[in-house]
Amino acid sequence: MATTRQAHTVWEGDLLQGKGVVTFDSSGIGEYPVSWPARAEQPNGKTSPEELIAAAHSSCFNMAFSGGLAKAGNPPTRLNTKAEVTFQPGTGITGIHLTVEGEVPGMDAESFAAAAEDAKKNCPVSQALTGTTITLTAKLV
Repeated sequence: MATTRQAHTVWEGDLLQGKGVVTFDSSGIGEYPVSWPARAEQPNGKTSPEELIAAAHSSCFNMAFSGGLAKAGNPPTRLNTKAEVTFQPGTGITGIHLTVEGEVPGMDAESFAAAAEDAKKNCPVSQALTGTTITLTAKLV
């Protein structure tokens, strides 16, 4: 069965001086301030579209990766994934780098890296972002 999740943002003012609040409607986990300076300069306690994409990508990747590992008979003990989304004002999002460290009993580093690449390719967020270069560093710990 398909699911739909919702969030909304209210924005006040122009791009450079304005500000907004993004609300996670489906989960009800909260409201978070957003602004252009938080996107193009320092966050200063506010979020950005790129940080929200990083959160979505790191969690989706971990779900895809843990599912693939378990299906192959190597369920992970732990996966820690960081997603770095690079934004260049005037250009847009120029790349995403995923860094995963994992504890997977009985798995060698080469197999771990190959499984990580497969998860990167097949995670639904990666697929939604196919217009962006996505790179990966995978380390078995």
